[in-house]
Amino acid sequence: MDRVLAAIPRVPNENVLVGFDTADDAGVYKLTPELALVQTVDFFTPIVDDPYTFGAISAANSLSDVYAMGGKPFSSLSMLAYPADGDLDDLEGILKGGAEKMREAECAILGGHSIADDEIKFGYAVTGSIHPKRIKVNSSARSGDVLLFTKRLGTGVITTALKRGIARDADVQAAIDSMLTLNRRACEAMLAFDVHGCTDVTGFGLIGHAREMAAASSVTIEIDSSQIQFLSGALDYARQGAMPGGLKNNREFASCAVEKADELTAELENLLYDPQTSGGLLISLTERDAAELEQKLPEAYRVGRVVQKRDKPIRLL
Repeated sequence: MDRVLAAIPRVPNENVLVGFDTADDAGVYKLTPELALVQTVDFFTPIVDDPYTFGAISAANSLSDVYAMGGKPFSSLSMLAYPADGDLDDLEGILKGGAEKMREAECAILGGHSIADDEIKFGYAVTGSIHPKRIKVNSSARSGDVLLFTKRLGTGVITTALKRGIARDADVQAAIDSMLTLNRRACEAMLAFDVHGCTDVTGFGLIGHAREMAAASSVTIEIDSSQIQFLSGALDYARQGAMPGGLKNNREFASCAVEKADELTAELENLLYDPQTSGGLLISLTERDAAELEQKLPEAYRVGRVVQKRDKPIRLL
């Protein structure tokens, strides 16, 4: 995809404040000196068995990109691919789950589009609002910053373990609870501080999204593996080989950008590439602001720091 996007012509537009050049979470388009739109789109196949829960997780995941930019979502359009002869009760559950999560976010659903497809896919295009001078981007992390993360890792491994029938109910529920949690509270908390850089950690995993932040900011990000918090059961399932295809793809793509300072266990290193669904926010800010944000947002914890650019964008400790 990087190779293809590099070939797409850029059309200059002074109102495009954030485009796809830095692989940021959402696009931002200025309407007035005081108002800009944040726009994003995301959808995926079912990762849990319950239709209602799948719909709600899809909505939370779609909303996350707006929160990562510091925006406030206000409208959405649903996107659905569903079998022509599919169960209508299941379809109703998916749509209800999504609608309830959008209601929680105070984001109106204006309509959507559906097609017949043997493989179920569901998600939303979301629009939010933001002040043009208050956008949180992934390209402004500064050397000396502390990195905070707001959720535990492991949703990809745990949902893969669920599909293989080896996941414990309590572990699955903890992962579901995490995926259902909106990044709204984390977004509102961070806006009280001088956040230099922010991104949400989703399909490319912690290393993949940190790599994008490091490359866009021309810095190196050091990740302290001893500080990473994992969802219950994630390390066990990783040891058992419950690795999603996306994890393997992430590792093949991003491992060349990683310098390992110490030897890590295979399962821990793999989880740093684990694709997350509705993952947390990775926030770059000063030591002083980081300490205050940790007090204001107890779920936020330190995972590393930003240093001057080295040979590779990511350094694992």
